[in-house]
Amino acid sequence: MGGAVVDDGPTGIMAPDGGWGWAVLFGCFVITGFSYAFPKAVSVFFKELMREFGIGYSDSAWISSILLAMLYGTGPLCSVCVNRFGCRPVMLVGGLLASLGMVAASFCTSIVQIYLTTGVLTGLGLALNFQPSLIMLNRYFSQRRPLANGLAAAGSPVFLCALSPLGQLLQDQYGWRGGFLILGGMLLNCCVCAALMRPLEPPRAGAGQAGTGRPAQRLLDLSVFRDCGFVIYALAASIMVLGLFVPPVFVVSYAKDLAVPDTQAAFLLTVLGFIDIFARPTAGFVAGLQRVRPYSVYLFSFAMFFNGVADLGGSTASDYGGLVVFCIFFGISYGMVGALQFEVLMAIVGTQKFSSAIGLVLLLEAVAVLIGPPSGGKLLDATHVYKYVFILAGTEVLSSSLVLLLGNAFCVGKGKGRAPTGVEEELSKPPGELRVDSREVECFLKGGPEKNGEAAHSPETSV
Repeated sequence: MGGAVVDDGPTGIMAPDGGWGWAVLFGCFVITGFSYAFPKAVSVFFKELMREFGIGYSDSAWISSILLAMLYGTGPLCSVCVNRFGCRPVMLVGGLLASLGMVAASFCTSIVQIYLTTGVLTGLGLALNFQPSLIMLNRYFSQRRPLANGLAAAGSPVFLCALSPLGQLLQDQYGWRGGFLILGGMLLNCCVCAALMRPLEPPRAGAGQAGTGRPAQRLLDLSVFRDCGFVIYALAASIMVLGLFVPPVFVVSYAKDLAVPDTQAAFLLTVLGFIDIFARPTAGFVAGLQRVRPYSVYLFSFAMFFNGVADLGGSTASDYGGLVVFCIFFGISYGMVGALQFEVLMAIVGTQKFSSAIGLVLLLEAVAVLIGPPSGGKLLDATHVYKYVFILAGTEVLSSSLVLLLGNAFCVGKGKGRAPTGVEEELSKPPGELRVDSREVECFLKGGPEKNGEAAHSPETSV
């Protein structure tokens, strides 16, 4: 997620596919972990915040919603900043903002102040780190890019496994204020990761190269809305996000409501994250199989359906064991969704329009993610029954799977759901040729860097 960036990097540079790129990969792994695990892990503090400020479930759920909305909805802002100042400076500022938000939150005296500090400020800081880190990762890796993106994406479940019990431990030892302060200090590691993002040096200008540059690009290409397949995907994804993040936000409080000890309740997110670690690369491997890839749209629809069924099953849990089983199945389906969603989008719109398409999808999802968990909180405040919250989330995700499945089957022409033959092959495809061997692509790029260098480090697969 979160790759809607059109970045003007130096042209004519071949990705090293290793070397310092492994340090960049480590930095991206950490940034991804903080960006996507933090909004879920902070839910550990909700009970204490409710007691401190006398608020309800829906009010506390706004914290995670605002964090996710900032991460999803600031793609154009990140694009402008990166294009103007470069990746490393933007990430350094983002790390400082993320840390400052949590530190300031530890001194807050109202829930509105928590929204502005933890939600807006920390969310913006994480967004300014996440998207530039993916740009740098895709500059350093070309042939190994799928592996690099997969390893970086694993940061989300790995950090979720660690941050959730750590948050509970910090709350028990230092209270929510002390926990926020320590987490703010930990977020300064984003600045360390930013320092790892060493820019690639462009080649020295030779004869016929001086003064060449990358042609201007539009930030967002609205013509993707003319594609029926994209419209169906965007609609399905927006409906899905309404319920996708609700269970991880409420499962800890659900367990505590069943009189489960706080430490064991927080361990549920660790179980979910541990399963997610293995589900993402496994789903990516399966989706990349030659016989499966042309039907990746239907595989994604199945993943959404599986996730919705898991939510409905979780609504029947009446003890801690039932919630553990729910987290196992939810972790599998959640990992499948995370691994497939942008692969499917690329298959629908193609690599040339992917950057604009993902930006528009994330903007639409930002609205849905902003109202999803709070709506679940409102339902919980009205009924005081967690079962209904999980049923609502499951129904929304199931509906999205049906929209994607039926829309793709009946409204989209044949071939729309097929995966591209390869990012590098499509971006550098010479006129009149349908397929290009990867070695020929490399020779083609080396032979004409002033014309095709940007294809070697395009951020369009940065998801």
